[in-house]
Amino acid sequence: MRNRQNSPGRGLLYGLYQKRLRRELDEGELPHHVAMIIDGNRRWAKQNFLATAAHGHRAGAAKVVEFLEWCDDLGISVATLYLLSTDNLKSRSEEELSELIEIIAQLADELSDYRDWRIKHVGSNDGLPGRLVEALENAETQSSGNTGLHVNLAVGYGGRTEIADAMLSIIRAHQEAGDSLDDLAANLDEDLIGAHLYTSGQPDPDLVIRTSGEQRLSDFMLWQSAHSEFYFMEALGPDIRQVDFLRALRDYSRRHRRFGG
Repeated sequence: MRNRQNSPGRGLLYGLYQKRLRRELDEGELPHHVAMIIDGNRRWAKQNFLATAAHGHRAGAAKVVEFLEWCDDLGISVATLYLLSTDNLKSRSEEELSELIEIIAQLADELSDYRDWRIKHVGSNDGLPGRLVEALENAETQSSGNTGLHVNLAVGYGGRTEIADAMLSIIRAHQEAGDSLDDLAANLDEDLIGAHLYTSGQPDPDLVIRTSGEQRLSDFMLWQSAHSEFYFMEALGPDIRQVDFLRALRDYSRRHRRFGG
């Protein structure tokens, strides 16, 4: 699919270190669901003296496929990728946004026909152009019968918006059922809200990773990450190596998860 022979960090020592990390992981517990904020694409393009941010976004999209291969090969069940936020839709230039939307649409097309992966769009269609909505819907439909890695594409996504949409969905459901506000108040709990999130029916992420050295969530999976472990990488999105990911998993496997305790 893409030539990786000349990628940095592919020498003998790299290979030996990677094998050592894999052996160490065999002794620990791996996450079932990994969520990734692939950040730093624009900085990567600038550092490499490329003309536009689109070059960085394309490199980031190529890294997404590679990252998902790593997850799949390790037996991770669910991977969520933060690709386009509701804030991005408001803050990016029209030119950059147009290019990014086309890159994401192409990525969705590619992933829907790659391995046995099942693709799901998590986010709102509000503000997304028809080409992108169609690509995301087609990816879901085409891969709906697959049983391999479950891939969530967080596009047009915002954590606060997701929670607000969940509440609106709950209210509408109760109205359609003819229930009163007292009925709603009596039944409103965490499970009910969770059932109306974009990720309804899925396990919450065990591990949330962010690249580029930034240490913030940026409105990503606010509800679902309440008990997640976090890991922050210094590498920019397109520069992530498999050993970086394996280090994150090794770090996770050594933690004692307290789940808020």
